[in-house]
Amino acid sequence: MTALLSTRNLCLRFGGVIAADNIDFDLQHGERLAVIGQNGAGKTTFINICTGFLKPDQGTVMFNGQDVTDRQPRHLVRMGLGRSFQLPQLFVDHTVKQCLEIAAAARTGHMSWFVALSDAVDVSEVNDTLRLVGLHERAHSPVLALPEGERKLLDVAMALMLKPQLMIMDEPTSGVGSDSKIQLMDTVMQALAERQVTSWFVEHDIDIVKRYATRVAAWIGGRIAADGEPDDVLQQPQVRLEILGTR
Repeated sequence: MTALLSTRNLCLRFGGVIAADNIDFDLQHGERLAVIGQNGAGKTTFINICTGFLKPDQGTVMFNGQDVTDRQPRHLVRMGLGRSFQLPQLFVDHTVKQCLEIAAAARTGHMSWFVALSDAVDVSEVNDTLRLVGLHERAHSPVLALPEGERKLLDVAMALMLKPQLMIMDEPTSGVGSDSKIQLMDTVMQALAERQVTSWFVEHDIDIVKRYATRVAAWIGGRIAADGEPDDVLQQPQVRLEILGTR
């Protein structure tokens, strides 16, 4: 079976810093991948390469069997590669529902100064997605009024409106209170499963990693130092020492 996303011989340097060091990587359909590593290890750089925000010095990125190394982010989104950010990228002057309508209109190309957003999109699809992420009661709330956890959910919901096959999430629980992380991730992962979206998330909270990942890739010094089932990766001596801070 063709991998959903793969890289070969991927390299990127920033001056003397090796951010991506000859990376070969395959992500299969249906996996729930957690990427772990200390700050500066290259996790977000790798995401930025795979999503078109950075160009590698050498190597290739393949998505659904197509070479997408030189594609722009907007092209990758249309191909089915979704992303949410550590700091949610939202339309803060709009309501929750309007944000989803904008995403839907952008996907279909029906956005126009002369047509109301609500008339340009499938309203039932918008409402279904709001219910899926638990924001249906917040539909008419201004984005500025949302707490961080709900902003994270809205960011994911907007990405879902673009109908991705893969969702890459950069630290989805950062800035969220410890008592709310499980509820947030339960909602997100259930929504992705219902829409049959493969997931890849960067996470520092190892309890979250153990609870939701089917696979873990440990990132050290611009390389994948360990990759496999969570229990196996988290028990490796280098991972325990350099990422978890234990022996």
